[in-house]
Amino acid sequence: MHPKHYVLPLLAVLIWAANTVVSKLAVGVIDAAAISFYRWLLAGVLLGLVFGLPVWRIRAQVRPYLPKLFTLGVLGMVMYQCLAYVAARTTSASNMGILASLMPLLAVGLSVLLLGEAATVGGVAGGLLSLLGLAYLLSHGDPLGLLRHGAAVGDALMLLACLSYALYGVLLKRWKIPLNNWHSLLIQICCALPVLFVYYLARSAPPLTAAGLPLVLFAGIPASVLAPFLWMHGVGKLGASRTTTLMNLLPVFTVAIALLFLGETLHGYDVIGGGVTLLGVVLAQYLKRPLRRRAAAA
Repeated sequence: MHPKHYVLPLLAVLIWAANTVVSKLAVGVIDAAAISFYRWLLAGVLLGLVFGLPVWRIRAQVRPYLPKLFTLGVLGMVMYQCLAYVAARTTSASNMGILASLMPLLAVGLSVLLLGEAATVGGVAGGLLSLLGLAYLLSHGDPLGLLRHGAAVGDALMLLACLSYALYGVLLKRWKIPLNNWHSLLIQICCALPVLFVYYLARSAPPLTAAGLPLVLFAGIPASVLAPFLWMHGVGKLGASRTTTLMNLLPVFTVAIALLFLGETLHGYDVIGGGVTLLGVVLAQYLKRPLRRRAAAA
């Protein structure tokens, strides 16, 4: 593949990494409910201007899939985003980026459970390796201390957020909804917005402050509209498998941005734990040999 085809999906990964740092910057500036709601409201309006009429024209085709699209919207745009914003209160952006790198591995595990896919050598070995790396990272180099005191609340919430998004990806693959990617995204946003609005009202409708506006604009336009466009372009040029491997750079970009703009400190346990965790994810992606070979038919 021509190297130029890697530029746009890499830029998408960079934007999503920056958005993880935006989640941390939002702490104390704008309420999690407010940035979640206004982010997707903005993205929905922009996408609606372009794709609203085409989606309306195929409403009869869309109607049977609304329950599934609603489920996807809740998993990907309500649970994942809201949990990530809340997690940012009590964990670092670096930890959030490293935990986000687990999503492909979590998706592999969920595919075995929900899709009946065969467990692979890489999935099992990579899963165990990532668990060890994660324990070392979250315990600050003292895994036994993790057993005594448990993980930080923010880390646990971010892990739950990643599990939600991994389930989103698995269900998207399982259901194979016959819609254009942009049409599907717009409908998911429309399904998620009422839920986000209820959450926003439940938090007493926190205001959109002047300081929070740039964060909403970044989350709503580059992270929610531009990055998916760049990513889909990459998939079209490189294929899904090659493009997906670029997501392994997400924690690297996130940590680098957090060090530069948030002044976060990189410790030895971050490098060791994060590196081992990422190695486990890579093993799961590349070692595809089934764990148990089926007996040959007679």
